[in-house]
Amino acid sequence: MALHPGKLIAYGLAGWIPGGRRHCVACGHAVWRFMPYRKGSRGLPPLMRALDIVGSDVDHFECPRCGAHDRERHLLLYMRASGLLDALAGATVVHFAPEKRLARAIADRQPGLHVRCDLYPMTRDIQRVDIQRMPFADDSVDLLLANHVLEHVDAPDVALAEIHRVLKPGGHAILQTPYSAKLHGTWEDAGVDTPEARLQAYGQEDHVRLFGRDIVERFAASGLVPRVQAHEALLPGCDAIRHGVNPAEPFFLFGKAD
Repeated sequence: MALHPGKLIAYGLAGWIPGGRRHCVACGHAVWRFMPYRKGSRGLPPLMRALDIVGSDVDHFECPRCGAHDRERHLLLYMRASGLLDALAGATVVHFAPEKRLARAIADRQPGLHVRCDLYPMTRDIQRVDIQRMPFADDSVDLLLANHVLEHVDAPDVALAEIHRVLKPGGHAILQTPYSAKLHGTWEDAGVDTPEARLQAYGQEDHVRLFGRDIVERFAASGLVPRVQAHEALLPGCDAIRHGVNPAEPFFLFGKAD
């Protein structure tokens, strides 16, 4: 998508002038700032601010050099620190809504099979797969990534059961998603049925729920084993401002028992 001339200048100043003090882990470049999503936190619906929603860092969202979003950069850091990224040689990886830079980092580890998929693929190299009805055999996947996917699907419990089914014993699923620890339970209602209503209620026009503090319990009800880690536990000493990531976002890692 072409940038407006004013945005093009802003991106050029932020990303291409030497000496920047921010660092994009996706492309390795120093930048002066990460660009906001829409209007940043000022553009968030009031309810999302009141609920302290944990999701994208909308104020430090996009790398002006490579376009990597904060949640992609954060996941790269998490996967490196956990050792998951370097353990992918020969593995079977299923990657929903595949982020370009993250998909490239995975491919560089030479997995045995790397299925990039989406319900509505935009390019021919991405397969059409519904996470609620996956065409993969039982116990066949070493790592499944669904980064900000489950807030979009019609039946997340069905999707979670499918994830548990396809994972190999000892396999892992990375299931990042926005949530609010202020909500006692996950919030969804069929009456929230227009883009504007979803934006106000869930934070984005195409979200169909907002997970609450029951998120880990709900995911574990599928049989997945929680291995969730906080940012500060997995990335001690990581300068979140320098890397443009949200330190309030945990690493939502789940496993399948051996």
